[in-house]
Amino acid sequence: MSTIQYLTQIEFDAGIVSTLPEVLRRVGIRRPLIVTDEGLVRAGIAGRVVSLLDDGPVAVFSQTPPNPTEEAVGAATALYLANHCDGLVAIGGGSPIDLAKGVALLATHEGPLSRYAGMAGLPLIGPHASPIIAVPTTAGTGSEVGRGALICLGDGRKLVFVSPYLLPRCALCDPDLTQGMPPALTAGTGMDAFTHCVETFLSPRINPPAEAIALDGAERAWRWIEQAVSQPNDRQARWEMMMAGVQGGLAFQKGLGAVHSLSHPLGALTNPTLHHGTVNAIILPAVLRFNAAHVGEKYARLRRAFGLPTNANLADEVSALNRRIGIPASLRSMGVSASAMNSVVAGAMADHCTPTNPRPIGPADFSALFTEALA
Repeated sequence: MSTIQYLTQIEFDAGIVSTLPEVLRRVGIRRPLIVTDEGLVRAGIAGRVVSLLDDGPVAVFSQTPPNPTEEAVGAATALYLANHCDGLVAIGGGSPIDLAKGVALLATHEGPLSRYAGMAGLPLIGPHASPIIAVPTTAGTGSEVGRGALICLGDGRKLVFVSPYLLPRCALCDPDLTQGMPPALTAGTGMDAFTHCVETFLSPRINPPAEAIALDGAERAWRWIEQAVSQPNDRQARWEMMMAGVQGGLAFQKGLGAVHSLSHPLGALTNPTLHHGTVNAIILPAVLRFNAAHVGEKYARLRRAFGLPTNANLADEVSALNRRIGIPASLRSMGVSASAMNSVVAGAMADHCTPTNPRPIGPADFSALFTEALA
């Protein structure tokens, strides 16, 4: 077993989820609300985790949508308060974990939720936010070790809520929970981890520790994602991809970039409903081409880490990886229409990731990137 103390406590090992009762006692959670989603309930994974609880769950909220909404946060918060819960156990990928963060905030702070959005809301979030234990069941989002949550508000905006008090008190990272994950989900979540690492590494902010973690995580994801997709029960591949996901979450405190600036408003669309990591994978090659002349020698370092020739085109290599692991060819093939461009570009310009893109970027640039990813 590995215990890592970096931002929060991370327990990382096959089978580590069995320590959940002990962790709850240590944190002081006696009446947890379980937050998960219907897919994990049907797959039996949520039940497997819940069965570990000494006295069973106080309440279970399983209606987490693919992109957490203010409405769902409100419904889960009502369940939390009605059952006099004193903490949360989030079981799932980034959606249940982010939704749990929303509940931790709304159950302990006066609404509306929107007043706590963005950096302006950060000082309004206090230490009395409800404690969270995160049990990730995918390898990619990094939300289990992140201090932020992305939530779609009722007015259609997808905004970030960020505070050190929203960090899960402990992340129980058990690679065995990802065994047998479908290839498409493995590919999408794995490319989410990869994109987190790459964008963090390229961010112009000065943070060498985060940059080192990001480079190692990018290399790990590059080397293991194909094996994880093609061999869903390969325990080593699952371990490596979950570690890459954690590394992405730890590193992106340094800031992300234009891939996420676009994927966040795309995730706010209600038709179609898009998988965040898959969207990141589709957009990443276009952004790599856009940023190429503004990253110094960092592309060369990435090529070395990936074992690519010194003259390899990094954007083309990522596109080829996408094809090999079954990522859709374009946003259009996922159901996105050109009519979404204006709202997506407006959202990208307002997004918190835009200032840390290595190349300054404006509306015309975002329009061009959207068009390239749409084709």
